[in-house]
Amino acid sequence: MLIFADNRQAGFRYELLDKFEAGLELIGLEVKSIKAGRVNLAGAYVIVRGQEVYLVNADIAPYQSANTPADYDSRRTRRLLLTKKEIVKLAAAGNEKRLTIIPVRVYSQGRRIKVEIALARGKKKYDKREAIKRRDTEREMARSLKS
Repeated sequence: MLIFADNRQAGFRYELLDKFEAGLELIGLEVKSIKAGRVNLAGAYVIVRGQEVYLVNADIAPYQSANTPADYDSRRTRRLLLTKKEIVKLAAAGNEKRLTIIPVRVYSQGRRIKVEIALARGKKKYDKREAIKRRDTEREMARSLKS
């Protein structure tokens, strides 16, 4: 499994509750661009409309800017491929208060490009401070054990 993009801020800003694996519906130049590592998940989120799930605001830069079609939008809405059972579960959870669906990472599984999405709840400011404090103490312990 080769990871093309990782949303590191997701773990810091959100409490990740449940994870799903989804396929992406892409065009050819987007596949090449993702395999070249030119994808950015910052600010991206997932919405459920009817019986379909969409990835919104994920930036996939053009593979070759000179050969890119004039009407190409790097932040276009892309459809995610999930089973009906997973879509129903996401729709029910998305309607719940304070829950959102965010992309966590983009990776390959065989020849296919997959997106790991997570059902998440936003962290409060004090939770973020606690995470920073825990990370700093772990870093200090690792430094002291190293020397």
